[in-house]
Amino acid sequence: MALFDFKKTHKNLYAPTATPSIVNVPEMRFIMIDGKGNPNTSSSYKEAVELLYGLSYAIRMNTSIEGYVPYVVAPLEGLWWFENNSFEGHVIERKDEFSWIMMIRQPDFVTPEVFENAKKTLKKKKAVDVSIARLESFTEGLCGQIIHIGSYDDEPPTIAALERFITTRGYQTVMGGLRQHHEIYLGDPRRTIQEKLKTIIRHPIEKIV
Repeated sequence: MALFDFKKTHKNLYAPTATPSIVNVPEMRFIMIDGKGNPNTSSSYKEAVELLYGLSYAIRMNTSIEGYVPYVVAPLEGLWWFENNSFEGHVIERKDEFSWIMMIRQPDFVTPEVFENAKKTLKKKKAVDVSIARLESFTEGLCGQIIHIGSYDDEPPTIAALERFITTRGYQTVMGGLRQHHEIYLGDPRRTIQEKLKTIIRHPIEKIV
């Protein structure tokens, strides 16, 4: 029996090419964790990622959930911004200033009750602070997106190409709330060498009036 996989059922959202595109992202449900600081040096970032995977796999392994469908755990995602909802592609010297939300999408059958049960299950197995995680849905709406292959530090040219595309199509990037610079990590960034990293970059947009 084939496992349900968001990446296959929503290819327009999870399989972009090097050519930018415009997508309308519907409401999705995520486990989210807020944080600040450099992801390369922050212990809170490492803990957030491990907790997201821990909770996601605790849910996936619980086949007794009502409405459960066998599925592939969705990729890790991150929302990134600086103060005043800005994002500058050249971030190497500014990573300590980051605000971020790390998150993993969940199937529709993951209710608040299912989420709370997963937190209890994981806490019994590991001494982790599950209180920092929350279950939340949001609608990202209209966005421009592109695929980036390689190191995260090499993203600026890709981001610049995306921004040019957005402008030529009569849109502008407008960030605020949960609509921020959005990265989706295809594959586990903890286990993939930098040269082979594949990252979807997504920016929220509005039509220029």
